[in-house]
Amino acid sequence: MQSLILIVVPDGLCVTVIQGQDDWGVTYTSTKICAVKGSTVEIHCSYRYPSRINGPDTKVENAFWFIEKKNVENVYLKDDPRYSGRVQYDRDEIKNDCTLRITDLRESDSAVYKFRFITNHPNAYTGEPGVTLSVTDLKVSRSSSSSYLQCHSSRYLPDHTSYIWYKNGQKIKEDTSPYVDFSSDSADSYSCAVKGCGGFPSPSVYAPKLPSVSVSPSAEIVEGSSVTLTCSSDANPAAKYTWYKENEDSPKASGQIFTISNVTAEHSGNYYCEAQNTRGRHNSTLHLTVVADRSSSGAGKLVAAGTITVVLLAVILLAVFLWIRKKRASRDSSEPGERADNREQRQPEEQGDLQYASIRFSNQADPLYYNMRPAQPLRHTEQREDVEYVTVKFNSARTAPRTRGRGGGADPAALYSTVNKSR
Repeated sequence: MQSLILIVVPDGLCVTVIQGQDDWGVTYTSTKICAVKGSTVEIHCSYRYPSRINGPDTKVENAFWFIEKKNVENVYLKDDPRYSGRVQYDRDEIKNDCTLRITDLRESDSAVYKFRFITNHPNAYTGEPGVTLSVTDLKVSRSSSSSYLQCHSSRYLPDHTSYIWYKNGQKIKEDTSPYVDFSSDSADSYSCAVKGCGGFPSPSVYAPKLPSVSVSPSAEIVEGSSVTLTCSSDANPAAKYTWYKENEDSPKASGQIFTISNVTAEHSGNYYCEAQNTRGRHNSTLHLTVVADRSSSGAGKLVAAGTITVVLLAVILLAVFLWIRKKRASRDSSEPGERADNREQRQPEEQGDLQYASIRFSNQADPLYYNMRPAQPLRHTEQREDVEYVTVKFNSARTAPRTRGRGGGADPAALYSTVNKSR
């Protein structure tokens, strides 16, 4: 015999279902569950079966969750790629627990879920009627009127739906109106839920928390380098970020990250980041100090010092050279006689290879003779290569010339010849 027992809990929607035949049964703690998109849901379940059937012990050989759809073959969750990595049901044979957990809920997860187990006997049991899961993207947003918040979903919600409002996690209102008047205190957070699914409220909305600001690199900021300022804040809806520099009206940048390239001393000062959403705004300040590039300035000084030294040394060498040249010119102009004497004194030493011959013919009856002696060398500067000259001198004679006779007498006219030749 099959029986169905319903236990109604205070909210009027959550029930415990026990369905069984003799000692067979599956228990769901709720037949209807509402959940918000992106959240995690647990569908609690337990089962039972007779320990023995006609003698042999009963053992569960397989158990699984599936989705039953009309005119479509049953979809087993662990075999469906849409649920890959998102479902978990570890069967506990001692407690006969069959709880299903689904993470990162999607609207497409809305369906009726059923548990089924198979034993070593020719028996299989499916828990009916299953659990209906409704996934909604319930959220809170600011209405066209700035003093109201609205609870809504992209899925259809009946007109008679009742909404529950929470402020800082505490229930403050339950009404069929999806609107609530919120306080001006931006530190308060608000969320909503649909009655019957109070355990799954929408994500809370709140103003940005005090932003956290940082600078990279965190060490000294050197001129010519790059610096990155970062700002972050916990907020829902997500905050928008704007960067300002103190005493300047125009914003410097927008977004969480503000990068300054090739920084200079003018970039020093206070910067503050403002995080803002529909619920309010907050800002935080940081101080940026830019220092001179010490390594570059030191190198510049060394280069300048080296340049000055080289120039100074060149000037000194030029002055010494001019002084020596001037002194030498002055000495040469003041001692011309001495240079001439020196030239004459050096002349014999500088003449080396020059020779000349003197040949003298006498009109006397003496035998012919000649004298040859080394010529005095000429000064090197006065030497001429391949120069020849001859000096011929004739002595006049009143008597007519005569030829040399047998007696060996000399020509009455004396002829003198001097030949100088350079080698």
